[in-house]
Amino acid sequence: MDLGIGGRNAIVCASSRGLGKGCAMSLAKNGVNVVVNGRDEAVTMATADEIRAVSDVQVTPVVADVSTKAGQAALLAACPQPDILVNNNGGPPFRDFRDLTRADMLEGVTMNFATPIELIQAVIDPMVAQSFGRIVNITSVTVKRPVFGLDLSSGARAGLTAFLAGVARSVAEHNVTINHILPGYIDTDRLRGGLGYNAQQNNISENQAAENLANSVPAKRFGNPAEFGEACAFLCGAQAGYITGQSLLLDGGLYESNF
Repeated sequence: MDLGIGGRNAIVCASSRGLGKGCAMSLAKNGVNVVVNGRDEAVTMATADEIRAVSDVQVTPVVADVSTKAGQAALLAACPQPDILVNNNGGPPFRDFRDLTRADMLEGVTMNFATPIELIQAVIDPMVAQSFGRIVNITSVTVKRPVFGLDLSSGARAGLTAFLAGVARSVAEHNVTINHILPGYIDTDRLRGGLGYNAQQNNISENQAAENLANSVPAKRFGNPAEFGEACAFLCGAQAGYITGQSLLLDGGLYESNF
């Protein structure tokens, strides 16, 4: 399926690995020039090379922390007027809410609430002016389904979802869409880190924790970043212009609901 976005330009935040990498890879395979971002220079450069090897687009690596103003400026310098913005960032680690300090909470809100809004503020008016824009925010199934220990991440991402609900509708007439993808248990470094926490809390091995968690999903497996990236690419496509303000669950059926 031709998504109709060949030659477009995208910023994909925190895309040197995991979910962001899956999104950058899928967009590049669909002909989109991508800015790849990460904090580890070696990993970011390696990811850029990997994407170049399977696509014929311009891949620009930017080593920066997207949570900082300097990091955001570096991304926008590399791609001043992106057609596509994929907001992604690391989240607070698993932690009992009793142990969170005010500094921890402010950092979590900065990472998963303020940062994506700041980037949207920077790119949305040029998108409106050209009558095309696709913004996808990677949030979490925990926006709908709480996971103890990820309370700060869940709260910040739920706040982002609510904040952007009105914003999405305010620009829909200009063919600018804002959607969210809510990953469930996708096999990433963050998931593996959570398995360590789970194993420790339940006094079991990490392998057993992984098996237990996978078996809790109706699909009986973890998702993978590649299939996540394909969903992201579709939401960025020309055919997705009538989809906005939505939260797409990619969770293998984990969240039980009729609607």
